[in-house]
Amino acid sequence: MPQLNPTPWFLILIASWLIFLTIIPTKVMAHNYPNEPTLQSTQKSKTEPWSWPWY
Repeated sequence: MPQLNPTPWFLILIASWLIFLTIIPTKVMAHNYPNEPTLQSTQKSKTEPWSWPWY
């Protein structure tokens, strides 16, 4: 049964893992977003208490 011979499949497994671990992460990490996020202001907004008409 040829599918039990690990020689060609092991080489394919090692080659595919080398591609996944070397080429793909560099492409993903090199991705840049078209719109950079802007920083929000750090000061808190002033909150006012609600005026409950039935209280």
